[in-house]
Amino acid sequence: MESTGSSGRLWELQFERSSGRGGVFATLTDSAPSSAELQVPGSFAAAVVKWPVELAQDDSWRMESVLSRYENQITIFADYLEEFPDTDELVWILGKPHLLKTEKSKLLSDISARLWFTYRRKFSPIGGTGPSSDAGWGCMLRCGQMMLAQALICRHLGRDWNWEKQKEQPKEYQRILQCFLDRKDCCYSIHQMAQMGVGEGKSIGEWFGPNTVAQVLKKLALFDEWNSLAVYVSMDNTVVIEDIKKMCCVLPLSADTVGESPPDTLNASNQSKGTPAGRPAWKPLLLIVPLRLGINQINPVYVDAFKECFKMPQSLGALGGKPNNAYYFIGFLGDELIFLDPHTTQTFVDTEENGTVDDQTFHCLQSPQRMNILNLDPSVALGFFCKEEKDFDSWCSLVQKEILKENLRMFELVQKHPSHWPPFVPPAKPEVTTTGAEFIDSTEQLEEFDLEEDFEILSV
Repeated sequence: MESTGSSGRLWELQFERSSGRGGVFATLTDSAPSSAELQVPGSFAAAVVKWPVELAQDDSWRMESVLSRYENQITIFADYLEEFPDTDELVWILGKPHLLKTEKSKLLSDISARLWFTYRRKFSPIGGTGPSSDAGWGCMLRCGQMMLAQALICRHLGRDWNWEKQKEQPKEYQRILQCFLDRKDCCYSIHQMAQMGVGEGKSIGEWFGPNTVAQVLKKLALFDEWNSLAVYVSMDNTVVIEDIKKMCCVLPLSADTVGESPPDTLNASNQSKGTPAGRPAWKPLLLIVPLRLGINQINPVYVDAFKECFKMPQSLGALGGKPNNAYYFIGFLGDELIFLDPHTTQTFVDTEENGTVDDQTFHCLQSPQRMNILNLDPSVALGFFCKEEKDFDSWCSLVQKEILKENLRMFELVQKHPSHWPPFVPPAKPEVTTTGAEFIDSTEQLEEFDLEEDFEILSV
């Protein structure tokens, strides 16, 4: 791929490709970037090492050799991320407010505590013969991992839990992290997500949209007995209370079977808290709402309601970004969205001999990136976590108060299942004798799942 112009080169800034299996790299010349891109000083060209991009358009896996050569040089861009402005405005991060002027260190600590999943390289080939790096195509999958990881943190450790570098963490934290390692036997690995995506009509190595990732997470969660999540993905911009209650209200185990259940499971946990026999227990809910907030760009009428979702205590942020560039949005400041960016390629990390994971590369310690909300692609997916039934009831009240008050509603919340819809059947694990990881080891075994259409994917 040859470049034009006096410089005679293309300088690669984003590990994204926009066509074909992996597409063509998005590039930026020495000219000034737009407001939606990274903010860098005028001396940028002299301050960083530049390199040409030399990749075959139809060979996405050749990226690995180029990425590995320049991996260390990419980190220099983090030094040029724009700092937070000096303002009296509140910054909202996943349902928590921070006063920027007096709580900046607390704010940055809260952000760095979120699990940060990025492109990785040198993991075992997906499907045995597929790619050993997800650079260029896996960004939305990584964002889906980040949203789900935040739900699991809230599930086991609580929203107020914080992470400190090189400090011993609870065993639940290590177990959560191991769910996302890049190995085929980890329930939410890039391997499992890519192969489950085949059932959604996506080839391995193909870019996902927000709804596709949501459908994949819903199906993978059926094999995850430890976290025992109910994953509800809304359809037609509508959340149905009756369907969620039907899915999340489960009968607790009987007294003679409690002892046979692992102590970490939901039902055993509820039994220990004194759930009355015969009374339905609540299965923790991951609620994902895929939306289309405009045609080619976000409609400004939705901006206030969209920002309001980040204020809700149940917030898990949003999946979205720009065409073929996915980000995990975790909050906002004024009209700027704050996000974690998966477009950094790091080397695969596995468990150590003592069974723990070195987590230093799973937390972003730099100032987070921001983008104007009006630069957001209209295809997004909102995430919420309701650990208990009262959390869901509270969320419904907040939606009725803050979202449904608008003339042009971002989505609908209804009590009863619409009569013109097919009957709601809570998703169930297919009848197989293997584990989830083994079940999805071959894409031929995905036939038990119904193919669900994409709601919307980011426009190209």
